[in-house]
Amino acid sequence: KNDGLIGNIYSMGLALQALETSSKFYAPREWDCTSAFNVVCKSEYSQPMAIAQVLPALLYKPYLQAADVDCTDSTRKSPDQECPASPSAPPAAITVHYSIINKLQGAHFNHSITVEVPAGSTLLKVLQAAEEEQPNTFSFKTEQTSWGPMVVSIHGLAANPKDRTYWHFLGDEDALQEGVGTYKPHNMEHIAANFTTY
Repeated sequence: KNDGLIGNIYSMGLALQALETSSKFYAPREWDCTSAFNVVCKSEYSQPMAIAQVLPALLYKPYLQAADVDCTDSTRKSPDQECPASPSAPPAAITVHYSIINKLQGAHFNHSITVEVPAGSTLLKVLQAAEEEQPNTFSFKTEQTSWGPMVVSIHGLAANPKDRTYWHFLGDEDALQEGVGTYKPHNMEHIAANFTTY
């Protein structure tokens, strides 16, 4: 993509490794290494799998050599460089509009709710708040993966690999580039979970 994103932030680590080690095979078309690395630097990687895949590219080393990086005490901040402690104030709340949509299988539905969660909450917290307010409508199930929790069922409708169905999450009509366990909605964002196929 023009902004340097290759797939999504989860695929960036592997894509950067592949392009960095084999870029000479992509001539005459050049890829914008700087834009791709800017995407990585602006992203907040918190899942161990994503960090493990992006780290070798950031170190310009393959996996086998990344283990040899010398992380000495000289790279750590000294106590006088630490950020001063700020007074702890309760986090501000944000409002998120959340919809679940099925126009694919069985009885179609389109339900919406507005919930309030602390600022900085993940999308998973939004789903939990919606379920708490209206459990019969916004119930959901997740499965733990190496990339974090993955939503496998909403409102009793389960994704099915045989049918090639899944729950696709959008934020203000754009596909989310992070999972429910890491994506942090902004105030007044509209999150939609759309039951779809691939």
